[in-house]
Amino acid sequence: MTQYPDLQLFIDGHWRKTPNRQPVLNPATESVIGELPMASRGDLDDALAAAERGFRIWRDTPPSVRSRIMYKAAALMRERQEEIAHSITLEQGKPLTESRLEVIRGCEFIEWDAGECQRLYGRVIPSKPGINYIVVHEPVGVVAAFSPWNFPTSQPCRKIAGSIGAGCSVIIKCAEETPAGAIHIARAFEAAGLPPGVLNLVFGNPAEISEYLIPQRSVRLVAFTGSTAVGKTLTRMASGDMTPVLMELGGHAPVIVCEDVDPASTAVTCAVRKYRNAGQVCTSPTRFFVSEQHFRVFTDEFVKYARNLKTGNGLDASTQMGPTAHSRRPHALLSLVEDAKDKGAQVRAGGTPHDGSGFFFHPTVLTEVPDNARPMSEEPFGPLAIINPVVSLDEAIEKANSLPFGLAAYAFTNSSSTADMLMQRVETGNFSINTLEASVAETPFGGVKESGYGREGGAEGILNYTMIKTVSHSIAQVEQGRNGSK
Repeated sequence: MTQYPDLQLFIDGHWRKTPNRQPVLNPATESVIGELPMASRGDLDDALAAAERGFRIWRDTPPSVRSRIMYKAAALMRERQEEIAHSITLEQGKPLTESRLEVIRGCEFIEWDAGECQRLYGRVIPSKPGINYIVVHEPVGVVAAFSPWNFPTSQPCRKIAGSIGAGCSVIIKCAEETPAGAIHIARAFEAAGLPPGVLNLVFGNPAEISEYLIPQRSVRLVAFTGSTAVGKTLTRMASGDMTPVLMELGGHAPVIVCEDVDPASTAVTCAVRKYRNAGQVCTSPTRFFVSEQHFRVFTDEFVKYARNLKTGNGLDASTQMGPTAHSRRPHALLSLVEDAKDKGAQVRAGGTPHDGSGFFFHPTVLTEVPDNARPMSEEPFGPLAIINPVVSLDEAIEKANSLPFGLAAYAFTNSSSTADMLMQRVETGNFSINTLEASVAETPFGGVKESGYGREGGAEGILNYTMIKTVSHSIAQVEQGRNGSK
């Protein structure tokens, strides 16, 4: 049987433990599955020094060599897919089938940037004879990265791949609730031959680590995925030294269901994606604005799916939805449901935590939720769906745009003119029509408004880890200097 890994920090190419530790729990059973070492100030100093040394080596490493090491690390992770997936399910709770897909998704991020790092082209700007204007992309330097607990492998992979692909070194602090996914990544890069100091992995008190790392002069970029509130705090912290940031923050994704689609099949498609990872996805479809004529059929089919969803331990092959990732989530979700009920919403499915052990929450459907209810404006980040009727497309778009978030949005329509209108008017960084896939390795991903800044993935993603240098080269003056010296 696959074992949960020994948890350690990875600094300067070496694994280390610390005397200060905290337990890691299985969210399905609440049992302790590991002891996580917490970084001290000395550990962080070592990581900074190692990252500075690693950057000096890695920035001068040819892109072809960087690419080869990245491809090898991804190949090793693919070989170890089952072991890594088992660790993800143990610490995060999602069904094993989803964990396996997450491992592959993380590998795809690494492989994409392994290719892109060989295509970080500059350009020559046309000018008069005797002078060249050259634009080059250089690695920004040491990256301080922070990744969340909902995707323990794919989220760290995205930040590590962008950093390393661009020629940067990185100190990444991954979520203390789900450390094993990142440890497997570090193991793969270590085995692939990554030089010491290029990748450093730490865990610890999130506030203390960010407050110490971000103001350091050697840190030249802060990359964060998490809540809008924390993202704003880190951005303010970075602004003191004009350190650039890459922020992938919260969302509250709307779904517009138009009158020209089949409501029953659309409802099932939406419900399947809503409860993926127990709804703990920043792009999770959550606010469903359904054409009034389809509201009843859509809701009935959605509710039927939610009620029949098999929840349980992610290691059980029959489980379709696992627990929420930690003890705070069921309480937070229940608070949102109670507020909605108090304001007149209907609870059509779920609405309560499970009895017994584990951090489970029943798949929940709320309908006819008033705009002043908290779930309409607060991202639930759990298995909670809101379904409201709308009388027109204009109303649906207005509702979709009503929040200060804009990470992902979705629509279902068979009309090309409607699709074109939606593309133009819905305020979001990622818009999907007739699909609920918002992010793949080859496309740029990120938000607008309070959902973040910058992009990860695609040809644009790796550029965030570079700085642009413009070189003006006067050839004529060089030649004149040579002639004058003769």
